[in-house]
Amino acid sequence: MTSRYKLDRIDLKILAELQRNGRITNVELADLVHLSPSPCLMRVKKLQKAGYITGYAAQIDMAKLGETLIVFAEFTLSNHRQIDFARFQQALEEVECCVECHLVSGGYDYLAKFVAASISDYQTIIEGLIDRNIGIDKYFSFVVMKTPFSKTQMPLTHLFADKV
Repeated sequence: MTSRYKLDRIDLKILAELQRNGRITNVELADLVHLSPSPCLMRVKKLQKAGYITGYAAQIDMAKLGETLIVFAEFTLSNHRQIDFARFQQALEEVECCVECHLVSGGYDYLAKFVAASISDYQTIIEGLIDRNIGIDKYFSFVVMKTPFSKTQMPLTHLFADKV
């Protein structure tokens, strides 16, 4: 359940620090944002209740687990009714290997990111989507050759510091 909660600069600092290290202790976090532990914990709980913090997750080094393939795919739908978008989004959400899906403007409708075991695995996933008849008119795939960097932290202070 989310509720209304107005952020201040300390809240932004808390969010930024939790992005960097979700396993940080409350005492360490309080020290970094210049609060005592009790008010810091209360703020974290308010941020969670208000829906600003949606969860905590481990960042996995996929290369240590083995070879994988990252593919970005552009999808254009045959029809553009709300029900067509909802059907497509639901279908992609059910595909475990689809880790991102974005409705975009421009020359196509959706940009999706897949993590697959191989090219043939990815092809099986795409064929499965096409067989489901979820309104795909056309798609283009882009295999990632190398990822020079990938950031997991959003630039909160850059984006919102002047708004609090």
